[in-house]
Amino acid sequence: MTAGAQLTDPVTAPRYDVFHTDCPARDVVDHVTSRWGIWVLISLRQGDLRFYELRDQIQGVSEKMLSQSLRALVEDGLVWRKVEPTTPPRVTYGLTDFGRELGEPLEELFGRITRRLSPPR
Repeated sequence: MTAGAQLTDPVTAPRYDVFHTDCPARDVVDHVTSRWGIWVLISLRQGDLRFYELRDQIQGVSEKMLSQSLRALVEDGLVWRKVEPTTPPRVTYGLTDFGRELGEPLEELFGRITRRLSPPR
């Protein structure tokens, strides 16, 4: 038997009860739809970014909140983190396949919203 992720058939797999407070899927939904998590996923759909590039791109986010959001998304398997042993360390973030999959409808949502808004002045 080989180690690794076990894929399940979405049709026969048991469904999570996301309305229950103990549901593990609820944590992922909370992290994805958090104030800063959603912006991280959309930003990283454009390509891998370093921490400060993300901070500069997502205007208004503090380093603390960005760090917390990234940590949660990495733990959820949506974002990967690569540390290069330089001085200072170079940390790069990118989307996993799961993160790209979840980011796609978010990007579509923002596209729909911006198409309906009045043009910026």
